[in-house]
Amino acid sequence: MRAGKWLVCTAVFLLAQIANTATPLRPNILLLMAEDMSARVGAFGDSVAVTPNLDALAAQGVRYTNTFTTAGVCAPSRAAHILGMHQISTGTQHMRSGSRPEGGYYSVPPENAKAYPELLRSAGYYTYTDNKLDYQFSGPLAGSGPTTVWDLEGGGASDWDKRKPGQPFFGFISFPITHESGVFLPLGNMPESVMHFTLQVMRWYLQGEPVWKKINPRDIVVPPYYPDTETVRSDMARHYDNIATMDAEVGVILEQLETADLTDSTIVIWTTDHGDGLPRGKRELFDSGIKVPMIIRWPEAFRPKGVKPGAVDERLISFVDLAPTILSLAGVSVPANMQGHNFAASDTAPNNYIYASRDRIDELMDRQRAVRDGRYKYIRSWYPEVPGGTDLIFRDNIDMVREMRAMYEAGQLDSVQQQWYQPPGEERLFDLALDPFEVHDVSSKPQYKRALQRMRTEMDDWLVQIGDWSEEPESVMVARIELGGERQVTPAPTLSLGTGRLVIAPAAAGHSLEYRIDDGQWQLYTGPSRINKNSKVEARAVRYGWEESDSVISP
Repeated sequence: MRAGKWLVCTAVFLLAQIANTATPLRPNILLLMAEDMSARVGAFGDSVAVTPNLDALAAQGVRYTNTFTTAGVCAPSRAAHILGMHQISTGTQHMRSGSRPEGGYYSVPPENAKAYPELLRSAGYYTYTDNKLDYQFSGPLAGSGPTTVWDLEGGGASDWDKRKPGQPFFGFISFPITHESGVFLPLGNMPESVMHFTLQVMRWYLQGEPVWKKINPRDIVVPPYYPDTETVRSDMARHYDNIATMDAEVGVILEQLETADLTDSTIVIWTTDHGDGLPRGKRELFDSGIKVPMIIRWPEAFRPKGVKPGAVDERLISFVDLAPTILSLAGVSVPANMQGHNFAASDTAPNNYIYASRDRIDELMDRQRAVRDGRYKYIRSWYPEVPGGTDLIFRDNIDMVREMRAMYEAGQLDSVQQQWYQPPGEERLFDLALDPFEVHDVSSKPQYKRALQRMRTEMDDWLVQIGDWSEEPESVMVARIELGGERQVTPAPTLSLGTGRLVIAPAAAGHSLEYRIDDGQWQLYTGPSRINKNSKVEARAVRYGWEESDSVISP
């Protein structure tokens, strides 16, 4: 009898130890995304950058040195990221839908397109984000998008503490301090006609306090497409100062994660939403506009096979790969309509190409497509007469933009620096191995004929494969999604309680559903569930881009 009791106690003790030390079934995932920033990080070889926290994160994780966004500007890039689909295949390609000069609108993606945080949420994850949305089927800020995507919008970085005990979380935090507007000097230099708009934008984005004058302008390395002037160096130094502030903010979040004893159970991803918030970077399809740094710190329990801390991964990775990768890490099925793949899987073939697009930019009509492999970049232009360096009301608030245009008009720029102000032509090809700054178009050189034809064919095949909504003018697309010139309203769902069994059915298969009980918090509906038959239940439906439905209330 004593022996039996001893065996039972020993078994209980061992099971308790196993439970305490077992690998969590699903990881927490924290996505940290700076704005408007190329690889200006010490760990990526930039000797000017002051980024000790990111450098430490890179030493603990993996640097992905060939990561690319699908656009060189925020809203189309963020739309592609959140849906896992290229923006030209979902009607989210123009920058920005809500501020179209002819009248703003909400983009309406295909019914089967779902934001991956909603898919995580439906699988039991607690999902939260801060104040930045900007999906095109939302406005730029929290409270303007589909209500089913997040458990919490507009919160803070450490809102993981609002989840249920034992519930895994996915958090998505942006860092507005590195945004392009952080390079603007005080408003005294701005034309009065744009001052009101700029004040509004700066309230949105400049939430942090920059570490001014940390970077000496004399230390700046000026790329060949800029003139080496005091103004250029000062603006670039200000951008680096803001990056230093962002790095400090990242450090605070990582400390909070450690204090909460979550480091060993949380995959941390740090990246940026597109390239430099500087002229000829942001909005462009050059690498300066779409190539971004990415660091992933993998806890040992969730580290992919063969991956070691401090490693460098040089594979081509697209932002449309993030959604299927994160879903796979969480054990969630990847929808067939997503266009990327899980790059964390050891058996996944690497990308041979990445793709990017540029469409209307604020008040400027344009359309370009790019395909890139490990050596070449091919860019096709549907508006071959439109140069990149045209006037843009918002961008013109940067001192170096105004100075460079004045120098161009005065004939003071060299042949390389002049290119941004000149028509690009119908197609360009760059040999990145010999020309990393993409300033020498080799499309007309005989020795590149085979490479040019290969990239042309790849571009054609890709556009056929995914479909390009810019085959129709934006005005036609808007008329198609706004019947009668009005934003559509999602039809209400049906609600049944039966004998305490809640069943909600959408009017169409692509609608998301949510409900609340007795005026409590809204919950994502994922299937029939048991509830108290005397409870008051309220349900509504959401189609992305449309207004949410009227509520249906139980009798």
